[in-house]
Amino acid sequence: MLTKATPIKISANFHPDERAVLFHGDCLELLKQIPDGSIQLVVTSPPYNIGKEYEKKLNLDQYLEQQANVIKECVRVLNEKGSICWQVGNYVDNGSIIPLDTVLFPIFHELGLVLRNRIIWHFEHGLHCSRRFSGRYETIIWFTRKSKDYVFNLDPVRVPQKYPAKKYFKGPKKGQYSCNPLGKNPGDVWDIPNVKSNHVEKTEHPCQFPVELIERLVLAMTNENDWVLDPFLGVGTSIIAALRHNRRGAGAETVQRYVEIARERIKKAINGTLKVRPMNKPIYNPDQKRNNLTVAPWSQPNTTPPLLKIRQIIDA
Repeated sequence: MLTKATPIKISANFHPDERAVLFHGDCLELLKQIPDGSIQLVVTSPPYNIGKEYEKKLNLDQYLEQQANVIKECVRVLNEKGSICWQVGNYVDNGSIIPLDTVLFPIFHELGLVLRNRIIWHFEHGLHCSRRFSGRYETIIWFTRKSKDYVFNLDPVRVPQKYPAKKYFKGPKKGQYSCNPLGKNPGDVWDIPNVKSNHVEKTEHPCQFPVELIERLVLAMTNENDWVLDPFLGVGTSIIAALRHNRRGAGAETVQRYVEIARERIKKAINGTLKVRPMNKPIYNPDQKRNNLTVAPWSQPNTTPPLLKIRQIIDA
């Protein structure tokens, strides 16, 4: 059994005795190395098929076939008490969006898995749209096997109570505190900042996971020394989240540059020097910080809002 004192090395191939596996290559090749039922948590954000630098855009049917091949192998390696968390956004085709969780659901369902939650990850920053509302959320679809005996640890991921001093006002518990002193269930809508240019974890990867997003899943759905697998690893966030909480982590990545970044980040996580945004840190509030960028210049005396100024010029 692994302990927190166990020396950690980064292996290039999977073996049950390893603790960190960083595989450079196609995830199906890594999955071939993994025995049936070995993985407690599969967590990933696959390519969204929107033409990012690390993906070749396919038509939707081809994309779903590709995803189905990977998902089938992930189900094979999944423990009987394990979970799969597939984090996705939208496929965009000529301005029309298709929510990927809706078209991926049948693949998981046909493989005998049960959808336990559809978690909405909300964030404040992203691309600004001009012909539709700007997207500010993505979805995590969480599946287990049909058994109700799956791992789910709520206490490690509870969040602060909104009204911790609230009491029962009637009944046999009248006058007692009504909330759990450890905190409340975080629910299925998570406000966690995405990794943009000023984020402490930012690398050159364009669609990087925040560590705290994966930490919540790792803590809730695994126990110490369990395996966490990310078939589309990117820059190593899932392995980092696993190692930070004494789990094992494995992942595959095809892009050499991202493998290099992942290796350096994992090394820093192992020696405790990696900078990450702490779990449950309050989201930055510019008003509370008195950020002067929150004051609109046109709200000052003797100034005119830009749009109004343009209209005045047109009207003249």
